[in-house]
Amino acid sequence: MTTDDNERTLRTADRGRAVAHAPRTGDGHPLPYASVWMAAAGVFLFGLVGASAPNHNTLRAAVTWLRLPAMSGTVSQVATSVAIVLSCAGTLGMLNAQGRGWRPDPRTLFRAGAFAVLLVADLTPIGSSDTASYAAYGRIAALGGDPYVTTPAQLGGAYAHLVSDAWRDTPSVYGPVGTWWQAAAAFVGGGQPWLTIWALMLVNAAVFLATGYLLMRTADDPVRAALLWSANPLLIGVLAGGGHLDTVIAALAVAAVHVARRASGWREDLLVGALVGLACGVKISAALVGVGVVWPLLCRGLWQRAFRVAGTAALTLAVLYGGYGLHALDPLTEAAHMVSRPSLWAVFEQVAADLAGLGTAATAVGVLWPVLMLGLALVVHRYLPAEAPAAVTVPFALAFAWILTAPWSMPWYAALPCALAALFRHVRLTQALLAATAVLALLNNGGGHGW
Repeated sequence: MTTDDNERTLRTADRGRAVAHAPRTGDGHPLPYASVWMAAAGVFLFGLVGASAPNHNTLRAAVTWLRLPAMSGTVSQVATSVAIVLSCAGTLGMLNAQGRGWRPDPRTLFRAGAFAVLLVADLTPIGSSDTASYAAYGRIAALGGDPYVTTPAQLGGAYAHLVSDAWRDTPSVYGPVGTWWQAAAAFVGGGQPWLTIWALMLVNAAVFLATGYLLMRTADDPVRAALLWSANPLLIGVLAGGGHLDTVIAALAVAAVHVARRASGWREDLLVGALVGLACGVKISAALVGVGVVWPLLCRGLWQRAFRVAGTAALTLAVLYGGYGLHALDPLTEAAHMVSRPSLWAVFEQVAADLAGLGTAATAVGVLWPVLMLGLALVVHRYLPAEAPAAVTVPFALAFAWILTAPWSMPWYAALPCALAALFRHVRLTQALLAATAVLALLNNGGGHGW
């Protein structure tokens, strides 16, 4: 044996001894330290930005008791961007380790996630000013006003000050359930917007954790479910750190899908329809869940069951909106023409407007994106595992295609597809979903500044 052979043998033996003595989990697989530390660092940076409000990536005023010196815009932007990248990389790394045999205790993951969720929920919201809009609409409703007519600017005062300039003159685009949610928080907060926002953040955190618990109990792989939701630092930063109502939609969607997977009679069909109707009563985008649940029934020729689900959902939504009237849908009609910037649709709209006029450009966008969404959903669904229930895969395909093709798409919209992705296994689509969420978060994390 030559000297080079001896050196290679020694190096191989050293690597073997290093792996043998590496800290291991109970199943004998090495702990993915790099991924865990990246995830932890991501949550820490999210928390640091929230605690250093006001800055470019938070609301215009600090709203919690924990306050560090305010960050400059450059520092907060860098910290938030690094947090997003680290969180995405850490989650992907942990999922990769889990695919190679790492089997941590899902209860430990849940507890670690709960700690991180409660940390960021006690800080000033980061990434958008949506919670300030929630608080303002809730205050309007709590005072007996109509948030579908009255704007935050008309409300005025401390509540309006926190709302982004772009939304200050816009009535609520949220459903009646969302309005009641917001009004309850405003009833607690009274004339103190920081208290209303804090109440919204804490209840949203509780719903986030409840969704994670339900996913762990209903998923075939509770470890994967925990890594994709409860202990996912990217979602913790975006959803729990931002306090978004999309968390509630995800919770209702998971419950509806769980019942639909096991439905065998009319009672379950009515419950699924009611859950879908309630989710649409938060944000109308939850209709994707209803379509995703009903379509497999139609394909199997189960017309009565499909009618029961769709009819109950429509009736639930009609009852919810009945308390306000059809004018509550007007803000949704106006919002349907919005295009987020920066995005590819913004580029398309600008080019089309230069060539054919703004009206034609808006019409083209409105016609093209649903077609693209449905086409992409069909492609995505073909790659999903055949053994996975259609009540899960069809809503997932629609929700995933939606966040990729909708003219107005935000990172917190990924709550729905991420929750559904926890119920089946597909490595590449999961990676693509997390990457898309991170890209959207990098493009839209300004705390409502500049919109």
